Amino acid sequence: MSISEQDVLNALRTIEDPDLHRDIVSLGFVQEPEIRGDAVSVRIVLTTPACPVREQMQADARAALLALPGVREAHVTMEANVLQHRGGGQHAIEGVRNIIAVASNKGGVGKSTVAVNLAVSLARLGARVGLLDADITGPNVPTMMGIAQGAQVEGERGLGVEERHGVKVCSIGFVLPRGTPVVWRGPMIGTAVRQLLHDIHWGELDYLLIDLPPGTSDASMSMAQEAPISGVVVVSTPQDVALEDAAKAVSMFDKLNVPIFGVIENMSYFSCPHCGERTEIFGHGGARLAADDLGLEFLGELPLDPATRRGGDEGEPIVVSAPESPQAAAFIDVARQVAARCSVLEYATGA
Repeated sequence: MSISEQDVLNALRTIEDPDLHRDIVSLGFVQEPEIRGDAVSVRIVLTTPACPVREQMQADARAALLALPGVREAHVTMEANVLQHRGGGQHAIEGVRNIIAVASNKGGVGKSTVAVNLAVSLARLGARVGLLDADITGPNVPTMMGIAQGAQVEGERGLGVEERHGVKVCSIGFVLPRGTPVVWRGPMIGTAVRQLLHDIHWGELDYLLIDLPPGTSDASMSMAQEAPISGVVVVSTPQDVALEDAAKAVSMFDKLNVPIFGVIENMSYFSCPHCGERTEIFGHGGARLAADDLGLEFLGELPLDPATRRGGDEGEPIVVSAPESPQAAAFIDVARQVAARCSVLEYATGA
């Protein structure tokens, strides 16, 4: 029995993207099938290499093809083409498809740790990723990524990108000798953020993550005004004071007309490495409840963990130093959720 291209497409129409709520054929994910006798090959091109259901979709597609009468071999190749965020009237960054801000209104919630591990997770999942340290007065990203503070002080080319763990990184800390404070007023910080966004050559990136300083400051406002932000990830810990500040950050980005992808609960719990007992040091579940109250997505919870802290101090993020660990798995799962929200937003706005 001969198999037609339409037979193949009809079989694959049974597979739905769980986030976009449409079948993968109507979404344009399925490229021209190749039929050779009783063997069928298809390419499925997703909107992100970090798709949370990539493996399941591949398995479902192969099963759907093998269920067709006369098909004995089915080959499904998964690829990705990250959508370009169109944005508003801001000036796009050349080569950068999506800008994702990582924010909190309160210091000490682990925002930089989250930004670093999300960036490295997305890179390990196959995306082209950059990380911009926009915390001008407290740049910690170089240390967390294993790049020496002041690494470019002696250079003649000025501030530029360094690459670590598959991620392109830029921070004002590259041109500051260790221990040098940045004592700048607000307008100077805004100017610095603008230059970091537009004067740095980032190359081709699927995602540029921006580690913002805590608070509703000039850095956050300048970022929103100077570049088309795909969305913001808000980091909080479970306790009430952190959640109050997270709500303020959400309100600020709402006023700036910047989409909010959702909320992450960091330091959600501690698992004893010896007995496995779980202790909720700062409480638990507060960020999920806050996300529900604010009408936002809850993107996941991350543990309080000595190895994660040590990785930040030593410049080896946990997703690099212990990629098979539960802590790394938690970061990778959140990274997949963030990438999914990015794709969903683009389709919702008319992709």
